[in-house]
Amino acid sequence: MSYRLLSSNIINTEWSAILKLQNFPNSNHIPNFFLLNRVWCCSNNYNNLEMEDLDPTKLIVINDQRSLDRKISAIRNAGPSKLQVIADFDATLTRYWVNGLRGQSSHGLLKQGNPEYDAKRQALFEYYHPLEFSPAIPLEEKTKLMEEWWGKTHGLLIEGGLTYDAIKSSVANSNIAFRDGVVELFELLEEKDVPVLIFSAGLADIIEEVLRQKVHRYFKNIKIVSNQMVFDDSGRLVSFKGKLIHSLNKNEHALDMATPLHDQTGGIDGAVADNASVKQRTNVLLLGDHTGDLGMSDGLNYENRISVGFLNGYEDINLPRILQIHRKT
Repeated sequence: MSYRLLSSNIINTEWSAILKLQNFPNSNHIPNFFLLNRVWCCSNNYNNLEMEDLDPTKLIVINDQRSLDRKISAIRNAGPSKLQVIADFDATLTRYWVNGLRGQSSHGLLKQGNPEYDAKRQALFEYYHPLEFSPAIPLEEKTKLMEEWWGKTHGLLIEGGLTYDAIKSSVANSNIAFRDGVVELFELLEEKDVPVLIFSAGLADIIEEVLRQKVHRYFKNIKIVSNQMVFDDSGRLVSFKGKLIHSLNKNEHALDMATPLHDQTGGIDGAVADNASVKQRTNVLLLGDHTGDLGMSDGLNYENRISVGFLNGYEDINLPRILQIHRKT
């Protein structure tokens, strides 16, 4: 059974809770995807959650209603000038299921045009992906495994001769789509001058291409922190730029790697908030689907953080761990 969860400080669901956050004074824009169907309060006690009673399509679980209400009030009173949004990309901004099939990630959709290397990357996925979600592997050991996986995958992309044309073709033929309401959310945040940091262990160039092909527009308030490719003059991948980002080392110390979205011609259009000013925004809405995403706001001296998460079918593994982390923070 798959359901989605809302917690005041660690994890919640879809965009329903954002309704209260975005209802700033003088704001008349309330998108219909913020409608809330049902709320379950579990009062900091996971053992009291009767799993069979949960509606997998309409449920929001709030771990601490009082804390959530306090944070919503504080964020509303401070206004949009103090808010920033930090979001994972794969299975957070994008759908976990697309047309009845598992939605592809920014790594998973990529076809190099070289079947041998596509098969090698798939073999790495089949070996490492179960390890990523295994509760039996200590964090330190798992972090090393993720570094191995990402490093080997990036090496295969270079060795196999990936081109930017292959990226454009892969995105055009991919099974990837944004969750309902994401584009409207981006538009609302842009209107309110709220910066959005897309923080992904995927591939920055593919994320930009997905936005170009699926959204068909540029957002001046969005920056990306992800693994950046370097291409030669012929459009062939030759290296990766900056620190390797995998699922367990995401934190905003990597903010210096953040790059703004480019417009259709490859240039940067309009003013973009500098990193120093973003760090002055002390209210954070954090969106993710992995326990490692909780580190995306590390390095920020925030006053209020509401973290929104998507269990995406891993509730039996992640929910107890997430609530345990919550009680320690």
